[in-house]
Amino acid sequence: MFRLQLTRITPRISRLYSTINSSSDNIYDVCVIGGGHAGCEAAAGAARTGAKTVLVTPKLTNIGELSCNPSIGGVGKGTLVREVDALDGLMGRVADKAGIQFHILNRSKGAAVWGPRAQIDRKLYKKHMQDILFNYPGLTIHPGSVFDLVLDHADLPNSTHGAKITGVKLDSGEIIPCSQVVICTGTFLSGEIHIGLRRFPAGRINEAPSIGLSASLNAAGFSLARLQTGTPARLDGSTINFDNLPRQKGDTTPSPFSYMNSTVVNAGNQVDCFQTSTNPATHKIVKDNVHLSVHIQETKKGPRYCPSLESKILRFEAKEHHNVWLEPEGYDSNVIYPNGISCSLPEEVQEPMMRTIPGLENVKMVRPAYGVEYDHVDPRELGPTLETKRIKGLFLAGQINGTTGYEEAASQGIVAGVNAGLAALKRAPLVINRADGFTGVMIDDLIVKGAEEPYRMFTSRSEYRMTIRSDNADLRLTEKGRNAGIISDARWSKLETVRRDIEATTAHLKSISLSPQGWATHGFDVQRDGVPRSAFEMLRYPGITTSSLKAAVPLLADIDPQVLLRIDIDGQYSAHLFRQEADLRVFMEDESLMLDPQMDYASVPGLSSEVRERLYAVKPTTIGAAKRMEGMTPTSVVYLLRHAKKTFHARAA
Repeated sequence: MFRLQLTRITPRISRLYSTINSSSDNIYDVCVIGGGHAGCEAAAGAARTGAKTVLVTPKLTNIGELSCNPSIGGVGKGTLVREVDALDGLMGRVADKAGIQFHILNRSKGAAVWGPRAQIDRKLYKKHMQDILFNYPGLTIHPGSVFDLVLDHADLPNSTHGAKITGVKLDSGEIIPCSQVVICTGTFLSGEIHIGLRRFPAGRINEAPSIGLSASLNAAGFSLARLQTGTPARLDGSTINFDNLPRQKGDTTPSPFSYMNSTVVNAGNQVDCFQTSTNPATHKIVKDNVHLSVHIQETKKGPRYCPSLESKILRFEAKEHHNVWLEPEGYDSNVIYPNGISCSLPEEVQEPMMRTIPGLENVKMVRPAYGVEYDHVDPRELGPTLETKRIKGLFLAGQINGTTGYEEAASQGIVAGVNAGLAALKRAPLVINRADGFTGVMIDDLIVKGAEEPYRMFTSRSEYRMTIRSDNADLRLTEKGRNAGIISDARWSKLETVRRDIEATTAHLKSISLSPQGWATHGFDVQRDGVPRSAFEMLRYPGITTSSLKAAVPLLADIDPQVLLRIDIDGQYSAHLFRQEADLRVFMEDESLMLDPQMDYASVPGLSSEVRERLYAVKPTTIGAAKRMEGMTPTSVVYLLRHAKKTFHARAA
């Protein structure tokens, strides 16, 4: 049997905070800690603002590593990738180069729930991400492990912060001066791996955890808690019998993630995935051995929406089968990722358990599954820019904020990195709210409600999902990014062209109006009510698209098919969008009513002690955010708004 060789990692802790005593000439505006998905986007985003940026990570060869599943996107997640791309981020462009199978999930449903997804070649993804970052203007990459934050505790006028960032200290003793820090440590923050009853410090197998930063954050007064996640075993594909397993192919015409691409690199060389499932024999082995899994026996919160096999079997005892997707890890790799059977059973139990699954009767493991437990910060410690409320210049992004998933990490990373760069240059922040995108929904959920279990993005989390879809992220966010100074001229030119084509074509469709009889002459059967309908209104009818309207509207033959697809979606949703735009206006009114983050909630008459306690924990910056807090009553909102208006007028006078 394969036996995992573990490297024993002994962390060192010796201090609370450091002070600058370095004569280093390498003074940076922004230091990003960690080279995972959040760190990659944070580093590039900060550099795009014009801030002098350094990315510090222990192993340069691990930058852009896909730690768990070899895929990008999915329902909700694919929209996040498109939003990162709309802000000139990296994940979508790299996925278009490294993708080996592309598929739109929920294609048969409405576009509001479409989920762009790609199977990814691990080696290609790392290669292309590193190629970009190692040559990124304004970005330095420094090998090392950050051990401590360097803080100035001097009083900060007109600020709620108790200290400010002045640098970071590496475990080598080197100090890197900077004014902003973005922590993107993923599962490495006091990370601990579990295999059966064995437990040892690590963020990934044979990679040391970040112990010093946990101590720094704890000493600063941050509320830390433990979360769990896990990853399945990796399998030898040559020992799997795929013959009788259902096959999943990619889309015939792949849809790129990036708005800058019209196709993907490997469109003509897509690989297949395969489906199998667990059964009662599998479940019996799990139940017989679950007492040998420390990861399951302890009470830390694991991911509800991507649970371990043990959790699924214990939670859904009546269910006899759980789907397993066998996913290839790359063109030149024989390793298979069994999506759906993440576990932390003893190593010697895992292979016999998997051999009960159809197709895996003779399977051999390349690496066992394991669970990971790690520290995270209560995200209610953050503001909408992802800067902490306790320390000025300290930003957090990714799993440290209680989220799970590459895409959630990347979208937080780009927001935190861009805002760190803007803060260093004393420019206005980039704030993405719930009406702007799924990124805004996620950040708002985190900073208002916290994360008692790993947070994953779904379309259902957004009340405005008909307007913030995967197809229109550029129209929603690229202009905001341009105003913040982080959008390239090439991307801006692309957006202007697409927006102009959409607006002109839509106006033309609206200008062509025919009676029911007129549409009937073109083969469309609509109600004979005598009411004229424009060509754009015809798109509301099932089965009618711009493609089918080309005979009636010849101009459409000359329009880019991708532009026509977007007009099709707008037409299909037009009636619903009118109503949602009214909801958005109400939302924006609440978001425009700003609250002072230094407000003394004890002086607000009428508030209960429970509501005051929640307000002190969250410190909402708008009336809208206060309304969305857990336990906030309508009466409390009225008291808060009345007090805010009263104190505002008093200050103005």
